[in-house]
Amino acid sequence: MARCWSRLRARRRDTDVARIELDLAHAYRPQPREEADYALLPLEMTFEDGGAYALLGPSGCGKTTLLNIVSGLLSPSQGSVRFDGRDVTAETPQQRNIAQVFQFPVIYDTMTVAENLAFPLRNRGVAPERIRQRVGEIAEMLELSGQLDRRAAHLAADAKQKISLGRGLVRHDVSAVLFDEPLTVIDPQLKWQLRRKLKQIHHELRLTLIYVTHDQVEALTFAERVVVMTRGRAVQVGSASELFERPAHTFVGHFIGSPGMNFLPARVTGGALEVAGRRLATPRPLPEGELTLGVRPEHVALASPEEAGALPATVAQAQDVGTHVLLTGRVGTHTLKARLAPEAVAPRPGETAWLRVLGRHTCFYRDDALVA
Repeated sequence: MARCWSRLRARRRDTDVARIELDLAHAYRPQPREEADYALLPLEMTFEDGGAYALLGPSGCGKTTLLNIVSGLLSPSQGSVRFDGRDVTAETPQQRNIAQVFQFPVIYDTMTVAENLAFPLRNRGVAPERIRQRVGEIAEMLELSGQLDRRAAHLAADAKQKISLGRGLVRHDVSAVLFDEPLTVIDPQLKWQLRRKLKQIHHELRLTLIYVTHDQVEALTFAERVVVMTRGRAVQVGSASELFERPAHTFVGHFIGSPGMNFLPARVTGGALEVAGRRLATPRPLPEGELTLGVRPEHVALASPEEAGALPATVAQAQDVGTHVLLTGRVGTHTLKARLAPEAVAPRPGETAWLRVLGRHTCFYRDDALVA
């Protein structure tokens, strides 16, 4: 395996990995007039050469549309796509030199594993000896070496998807490798192995990888930078820690984390902060007017009565899940969750718990956007 990685690293300088720049919008219907008409609202985005990115969001948010525009399977209705400054908007996936791995395996069942892996190279006229070497390297990386002579039709779904992944990675000269939810058909127990393998491949080869998923665990464990999308809009691009600690949009706070961020209505008047009918000491200067307070359950703590920055909550439930106690309380008509240490003595349902919601991790939003 060490020799395999060494050979692949040595050839990294021969790749055509690209810096991908997008300035576009897309609507499937002609003459779009309002936001609801767009599958992708106007966006400007750059995928740096050799970066590992994830497009994360719920179904229908525009992830696959964006991926297909990058690959050339779809032309944007407005704007342009540039690879290293070159306008490729009108070019095909072949002209862009893109490899794409889809949600379900795209392989030839009548071919062997080796023949499937070799197919993209044979189509490009690569020398037979070079094909054998490259197929052996990729098979070793994906732990398919013992199955090279088996016909794909007789393999399990996860093995077929590994072949599909291998076909995307076998070419060393691609501009980028794109993955559209490639682990959907993989057994859950094997998903973490393949995520680790892809991360290792990226670390060693520094290919530009763009990975579409609705699974936050996949996105946050695979990618260096995650693009969080909702309703055709990219609302934040950041690392796992940035998305968790400082969500730029309330959707990011809600979507990232388990459970997601708590949100409570707030108001600032004359420099004083009011939350759920109680005046709290402001942790820092805040803009006047209506705001939304956001704080993650991990940053909510039990407090003494009337403590600064704390609110009284009526306990609805206290769940001991082993690694922590998840306390659910009601503050007026709003739910407030706290993730407490397993040894914490949680109040019982119906009792009042004072929960500290203000601290250095507390965020404030206006019109869903982070303001402080």
